[in-house]
Amino acid sequence: MSQCPSIVAICGSIREESYTRTALKYVLEAAADEGAETTLLDLREYDLPVFDPDVDDSEQGDAIEVKRLVREADAVALGTPVYHGSYSGALKNLHDYCGFDEYEDTTVGLLATAGGGSYGSTLDHLRITVRGVHGWVLPHQVGLRAASDQFEADPDAIDGRRFCDPDLQARVEQLGHSLVEYASIDPSVSSSRSATATD
Repeated sequence: MSQCPSIVAICGSIREESYTRTALKYVLEAAADEGAETTLLDLREYDLPVFDPDVDDSEQGDAIEVKRLVREADAVALGTPVYHGSYSGALKNLHDYCGFDEYEDTTVGLLATAGGGSYGSTLDHLRITVRGVHGWVLPHQVGLRAASDQFEADPDAIDGRRFCDPDLQARVEQLGHSLVEYASIDPSVSSSRSATATD
């Protein structure tokens, strides 16, 4: 990894006024403050047809570019709205394109925004799918309950929205700090304790 880690945040919402996108921008701003190079991969802006394993990537819109962005990132933040207790179809479609080559041993942070009060299962589902392609998921994760109530208008803030609760903003920003801090981690299934036990 370079001295300046690259952090990519993937927005799994295609809603124009997405709270997920706003929250991810706060994550990226915090990462940039730590010296990272940051990129928002906004799925609204890419042509990703429904994944078809029988069609070459070169014939599936922006698949090659999107996969490159994920593969070359030192760490990735996945953000999604809560849809039916899980994550969005747009993000699932991206997952279908990306696999071991993109995620293996990559540090991944998770963020979910709920219209109501429940986001736990969404974060669990994301964690399982990232583990399935050997990504290393940060223990620190963020969920926003009643996301529309968590922001208030501020023309000087990101997307013209600032957090109502400074503690929630700090949790979101901590995700950005943690992505930078652990971008170079070398995940291992063994530890000094397990190695001692087998000696």
